[in-house]
Amino acid sequence: MTLIEAKAMGTSPTRLDGPAKVTGTAPYTAEHHVDRPTYLHPVQATIARGRVTAMDTTATTRLDGVIAVLTVFDAPKLADTSDGELTILQDDNVAFRGQLIGAVIAETPEIARHAAGLVQVSYQEQQAQVEFPGDPATRYAPDEVSGFPTDTAVGDADAALATAAVTIDQTYTTPIEHNNPMEPHACIAIWHPAGDQPAVTLYDSTQGVHTVRETLAPLFGLEPQQLRVIAPHVGGGFGAKGAPHAHNVLALLAAQRSGGRPVRLALTRQQMFALVGYRTPTIQRIRLGAEADGTLIALTHDVIEQTSRVKEFAEQTAVSSRKMYQAPHRRTTHRLARLDVAVPFWMRAPGEAPGMFAGEVAMDELAVACAIDPIELRIRNEPATDPDSGKPWSGRHLIECLRRGAVEFDWAARDPAPGCRRSGDWLVGTGVAAATYPATRSPGNAARVEFTADHRYVVRIGAADIGTGTWTTLTQIAADALGCPFESVELQIGDTALPSASVAGGSSGISSWGTAIVTAARAFRDTHGTAPAVGAQVSVDADEGQDTDDFATHSFGAHFVEAHVNRDTGEIRVPRMLGVFSIGRAINPRLLRSQLIGGMIWGLSMALHEESVRDPRFGHIVNQDFAGYHFSAHADIGDFEAIWLDEIDEHTNPMGSRGAGEIGIVGAAAAVSNAVYHATETRIRDLPITADKLLG
Repeated sequence: MTLIEAKAMGTSPTRLDGPAKVTGTAPYTAEHHVDRPTYLHPVQATIARGRVTAMDTTATTRLDGVIAVLTVFDAPKLADTSDGELTILQDDNVAFRGQLIGAVIAETPEIARHAAGLVQVSYQEQQAQVEFPGDPATRYAPDEVSGFPTDTAVGDADAALATAAVTIDQTYTTPIEHNNPMEPHACIAIWHPAGDQPAVTLYDSTQGVHTVRETLAPLFGLEPQQLRVIAPHVGGGFGAKGAPHAHNVLALLAAQRSGGRPVRLALTRQQMFALVGYRTPTIQRIRLGAEADGTLIALTHDVIEQTSRVKEFAEQTAVSSRKMYQAPHRRTTHRLARLDVAVPFWMRAPGEAPGMFAGEVAMDELAVACAIDPIELRIRNEPATDPDSGKPWSGRHLIECLRRGAVEFDWAARDPAPGCRRSGDWLVGTGVAAATYPATRSPGNAARVEFTADHRYVVRIGAADIGTGTWTTLTQIAADALGCPFESVELQIGDTALPSASVAGGSSGISSWGTAIVTAARAFRDTHGTAPAVGAQVSVDADEGQDTDDFATHSFGAHFVEAHVNRDTGEIRVPRMLGVFSIGRAINPRLLRSQLIGGMIWGLSMALHEESVRDPRFGHIVNQDFAGYHFSAHADIGDFEAIWLDEIDEHTNPMGSRGAGEIGIVGAAAAVSNAVYHATETRIRDLPITADKLLG
């Protein structure tokens, strides 16, 4: 793969979208100006399983300002009902509490909300199963987990464990967690009069406009080009906005009833806890077998996850254990518990985040059992090639991350014995954990380059900026690929009227979109040279190949944490955290550091705070707001730093970079957990780690 020369890349220019955002002029989804908007408020089911037998809308329709009411008995019909999450208002069945069963369209959001509360709903309720992990007899193996094989086996893990000198056999759990971007899920749907093109316009807070169009158009019997999706600015996504959800369908159904007027829907924070996905809870049993010197001979990782009865969602929780360390005998399995709950979905580093928590805490337990430094244990089990595929690494530098982090963090000063260091009333400990995340590119990306009369290069691609800096980094990539100044590039993104682009997910966005832009820029230079005529343009519909057939492409990292635990109250503080990462070339160091530290903070939050609690009687999330759903705030963050190795990956893309949006969270919770153990000599294997668990 031919790399492009880095001139703009590797610098940190001011964010192109920064001035608009700090002055409040960047339009987020619900802020787009439309003529004569109407407002939509959902009606949600208050039972977890059963049927709607009646919906009395008499009081609602009498209210001044109400335009229309949708119910399960009279909503427009969908052309495609194959997706169980998106098929709403098509029958009277209720599959989970909070399911959309109706909506009110009104002149103001206040009227819509009040009117929705006036709808009287009657049910025929059925017994629901909402408690994870459910009935063991009903668990099953899905066909795949996010494109990976469900189960794998190499050698005879059980026999190897039986003869191992040292064994670890523990179960680790992670709870339900909810994505909570600052901008709630929102959309504006406009169903244009017959004959207008496109037939429908949808402003949406999404991580992929083309993904929304491809998913929703068939539901309404539309050709993809009849649905235009627009999203220039998105206030955070973290996976939950990686695909459309039922609220998008509701808005489009309402737009069919609004008489051609735009329909605006912004979910409340409480509604987001029911409608737009969450991280599935997990129960993970890990068994490690090793020689006395810590050399792994066997590893098993068995996972139970939650899915919904209305639609299957299976996550690759154990996949990281297939690749992380060398062990001649390995087995991984995934099993699903199907419950009467909403559908889980992607949440930052899905699969790897909970899976590496269990895996890296188990490695820490093995280090203690073998009386070996946990860094040395990981180095001893470093694989020369990918244990899963046998391919050589495109660039595996985990040992460098561990060793550099050890120096920067002053690991040598650490007392290996747990529970022996104190500072007044505080017990002090340090912990380490490794991280990995795949470096992938998604197919289906295209780009267009045009030279304009003002001597600027207009670069068009339907990518998304969810707050991560896409506007700036893609401009840097385009400038280097075209051989022009950064200021000479005008980037256009966030619209299905632009060339197709994959979703911003799986840390693949910049790698996928950047490759398409580089390919288009090279084609432009080959066709028009360095002095193009005004109006010269090139469109490229296929991106450059990737060396995935020859190499295993992954990013790696190491987290170092210092934890303080109050010996009387069990309060936990983390004054110091360091992450060292191998992510290829840094396209924009300032934005990269922000992404890595953001992930690390989320890992701290995962370790100590985040937990959604489901009421087993009624099936809803009890702490469905920011008052009850805790996450790390400013007061929780001490001296946090992220650094990365100076490297270029020649095999992942022509920029030499690898995705960095998610690896910051992977392994971070394990490092916190390991530090808490080192401080207290108490091992907590169930997240979040709270004071009551330590005191107990």
